Parts: sequence; C-alpha cells; structure tokens
Amino acid sequence: MDDQNKNLILATVLSFLVILGWFVAGPMLFPQWFPAETQATDAPLTAAPDAPAATAPAGSVASTEPLPEAPRLTIDTPKLAGSISMLGGRFDDLSLKTYHETIEPGSPTVKLLSPVGQGTPYYAVFGWAPGVGLTVDDVPGAKTEWQIASGGTLSPGKPVTLHWENAKGLKFLRTIAVDDDYMFTVTDSVENSGTVAANLYSYGIVARHGLPKLQNIYVVHEGLVRRTDGSLEELKYSKFASLAVNDNEGYPAEVTAAATDGWIGFTDHYWMTTLIPEQGKPYTAVAKFVPGSDIYQAEVRQPLMTVAPGAKVETSTRMFAGAKEWEAIRDYQDKAGIPGFIDSIDWGWFFFLTKPIFFVLHWLHGLIGNMGLAIIGLTFILKLLVLPLAYKSYVSMARMKELQPEMEVLKERAGDDKQKLQKDMMALYKERKVNPAAGCLPIFIQIPIFFSLYKVIFVTIELRQSPFFGWIRDLSAPDSSSIFNLFGLLPWSAPEPHTLLATIFIGVLPILLGITMWLQQKLNPAPADPIQQQLFAWMPFVFMFMLGGFASGLVIYWITNNTITFTQQYLIMRSHGHKPDIFGNIKSGFKKPAAVVKK
Repeated sequence: MDDQNKNLILATVLSFLVILGWFVAGPMLFPQWFPAETQATDAPLTAAPDAPAATAPAGSVASTEPLPEAPRLTIDTPKLAGSISMLGGRFDDLSLKTYHETIEPGSPTVKLLSPVGQGTPYYAVFGWAPGVGLTVDDVPGAKTEWQIASGGTLSPGKPVTLHWENAKGLKFLRTIAVDDDYMFTVTDSVENSGTVAANLYSYGIVARHGLPKLQNIYVVHEGLVRRTDGSLEELKYSKFASLAVNDNEGYPAEVTAAATDGWIGFTDHYWMTTLIPEQGKPYTAVAKFVPGSDIYQAEVRQPLMTVAPGAKVETSTRMFAGAKEWEAIRDYQDKAGIPGFIDSIDWGWFFFLTKPIFFVLHWLHGLIGNMGLAIIGLTFILKLLVLPLAYKSYVSMARMKELQPEMEVLKERAGDDKQKLQKDMMALYKERKVNPAAGCLPIFIQIPIFFSLYKVIFVTIELRQSPFFGWIRDLSAPDSSSIFNLFGLLPWSAPEPHTLLATIFIGVLPILLGITMWLQQKLNPAPADPIQQQLFAWMPFVFMFMLGGFASGLVIYWITNNTITFTQQYLIMRSHGHKPDIFGNIKSGFKKPAAVVKK
C-alpha cells in the first residue's frame, strides 16, 4: 500500500475518532465551550427593510409580577391538562399527560407552561392594542378579567367563548378551541356598537422568564424558531440580547414583516410552543428580549384594523403547545395548511438523510412495535442499499488478503529500500487489478449515515424513553448496565451517565460493540506499516469506550451494522477462495511488531 493510500485511511480513521471523541468528551471536559444555549444552528434573523417599527402593541412587554388569583378555565384533552387564567385569558398552566419526566414509576408528567411566580414562567397571552382614538383601558389586556359567555371545560369538540365589553360600545368575544393533539385555535372578534370608528391591533405573545432547563446536547437547537415567507430561521437564547434595537419601546428586537405564511415560537429539545397566524395574510413577527428581567418573547402582530360603527371584525391565531411528535406536526403541515411546519423539528444539516431515515424508522416501528427492533431493521435496509458499493470494497479486501504472502516476499526482497517496495507493491496491485484504497469506501459511506442516525435518535421524541428489551428501558439514553457493579450483581448503582466513571466502567452494549468491531477488523488486510498495525489493532477498544456514553439506540445500530458487515465480508471472501483465519491469530494482533522488537 503506497504512502498516499495509507495516509488516506489513517486520516479518515483519525478524523472519525476525533469527531466521536469531541461529541462524547467535549461537554464533559470543556463545559464552558458547550453552553446549551449556544447549541443551535444560528441563522441570522434580519428585519425586513419595510417592517413597521411602530406596530408594537402597548403593554406587550411581559410583566414579572404574579397575577392576582382569578377564576380559571379548565383544559382537559387526551394529551393535555391544565387551565387558562380568566385574568388576561393567559395560557399559563399546561401539562402533557402522556409524557413523564423520567422512566421511573410515579414520575410527574412534563410541565410545559407555568405562571409567573412558579419555577420558570412560560406562557402565552392574546390581546388587543389600541390605535388612534383608543386607550389601553378601552381594549382587553393582560389584566382584563374575561367572563365565560358559553361552554364549560375546554376539550376537543367543546370550544369555550369568553366576552368583555368597554364603555365605548366595543364588544370583544374570544372563542378558544382545542383538538385531540396539541393545537389551540384562538378566534378574536370585536363588534362596534358605538358611533365612532375604532382602530386597534390584535396580537399574540409567547413569553419565557429566564432560561429554561436546557439540554447539554450539541446537536439540538433550543431557542426561537420561526418561518417567514418560506424561510426557516433559528435563534439561540444567547443571541437575543444582541438583537437590533428595532422596537418602539426600546428593547432589543427583530421585527420582520411576513407577506404570505409563517409561524414563530420557542422550541425545546422535545417540546414547542408556537404561534401560527392565518396563512396567506400579512402579519409581523417579532423576537424580543427584555434586559434586566431576562424575558424572551416571540410575538405575532396583526395589521391595523378599523371597525366602523355597526361593523364587526374577526381574526384567528392558532397555537401549538405540546410534544414535537412527527405524525402530529406532519398532519398540521399537510392537512391543516401550515407550510414548513415539519421543519420545526431540528433535522440538521443532513436533513436530506435524517428525514428519510426517520420516516423509515417510524414506519418500521409501526410494523414491529419495538423501536430497538426497528433500528435493527433500519440497519438491514441501509446495508442492503449500499451493498452494491460495499461489495466492490469487500472483494478488493479479499484480494488484498490473498496478496499478503506475496507482499511479505516483496518486503524481504526490498529490505530497507522503501521506494523499491512501494514500486513493487504498486506493480503487484496493477497486475492483480486490486485497488488498495477501496477498503476506505465503507468508512466514507458509514460516516454520514452514522451522524444522521445520531441526530435522529437525539432529536426525535419518538426515541425518548423508548424501551428495547431487558435492562434497556430508554434507547435515547446510554446503556445503564456497568462493569462497575458487575452488571447489577453488586449492590451499588452504576455511575451516572456522561461522567468520567461511566466512560470507564462501560456496559454490555459497548462491550458487544468492541467485540463486533474486532471481529470485523480481523477480516481486513493489515497495513504494511507496523505503527499503523498497532493503531488499527487497538481501534475496537478505543471505540468501545468512546461510544459507551452514546445513546443505546445508536450503539445497537453500530453493533448490528458491524455484525452484518462481518457476515457479508466473510461470505464474499469465502466465495473468492479465501478462508479467513479469524481466531487463529488473536495474540498476533497485539504483540510488538518485529520491526520494533528490541534485540
């Protein structure tokens, strides 16, 4: 093998090791370099040149003062539980019935929205802002107490209507509806029974007070996400304070005018709260930060409305508040007319791979009913797709194995003349029609697939707390078994995941990974250089510890992939007349090369 090909293989392997090592050890060893709030793709948010700077509704900055006690409207759906404060009509109490904080029995359900004064406040509020001729007292705001006009508990198919009137003949109605999943529809109307035209704005706000508990996962975006006229944009929390001052209240903000479609909100690892105005109509999207109070806001502002005496106007805004389930979000996009909504799931740079990979994984899960088996099935499909390319590589490696005796003869003839050795080796390759670099092809194929699946497993909620068999109760978490307690035989707990001890005292899956990698390596031709031989010999054990902290689902994929690759390669080599001796030279892979043995 010539120097160029050796360097190519070595560079590929080392690059892969470095990338994997950075994903595993980086957040643990250098946490200051991996702040969770800076872990998203950060496409810059730019204000449209013609975006009106004076459309901010009065009183649109969230208050840090807890609201007084007020009657509440109960929310009860198959997936949601909570209530809406009648004071301001604020959505500030919402839990996800079907999701729990941990896999332990009795774990509380996930709390999505919470009121000011409890934990990290996170809520949504809808209202009206006065235009010319009206004051803040003439429109319902954050402290307006609504009254129930019709309906009781808010549930699917049972909307509730609220009402409020001012002293100038304006009657405000708000109808709130919710579906079986996570979509609320807020329809606001105002009827003018006075003698003077009324000018006013409609708005919706999602506000967070302080940073939420963020995941320390580099591949997951947490922060603002929005689509504006077909363009998807993401903004980290750490970038809010540096937004261009483009708000008439003087707060850092980005005000962007949308002409046709879009939505805006906050996304967490698995959950999202997003405002969706009526599609096909203009609106203004706003990202705002309130310094001092550390309040992050996502807003939808409607154009100025003029309500003539005796007339009535109506506007509707939807709000998604729940889990980023692929099926639900896809249906909202395809059936409910929300363009690009599926991209609220962070598919990453390799979206052209992550999207189809997840689609197949989801389909297999529907057929099999077990996500771990679905990952194994996906691995078989991927291996089948790349088999034509991999076949040539396996054939080439089989021929390389056949040439090993002749290579040894060439080494003896050349002695210390490396130039002659390289020349003779290349002549031998040419004569036997062998490409020594063909063995790199499986590595290049596997790298993008590996990182795409890595992204899918960490980002999609369908993998969260999904069990496999036995002790593997969460495929999105590392293997919970450990050598530390002899895999559960000793009466103490295994080290916490993502710690140094957990990296050292690995579990069953990483050990199986090391074994399958070692078996696969025994079929590959050994590099001519002794140093490279040692590097490749220890590689399975390095990967075994490096991947020990990865999600169980990803390790299961890698074990399955290695097993299939080993089987394919073994059969192909046998079909070409070469019978691999896998176990006959176990010790030879670890003894010191003859070239460096001290005499």
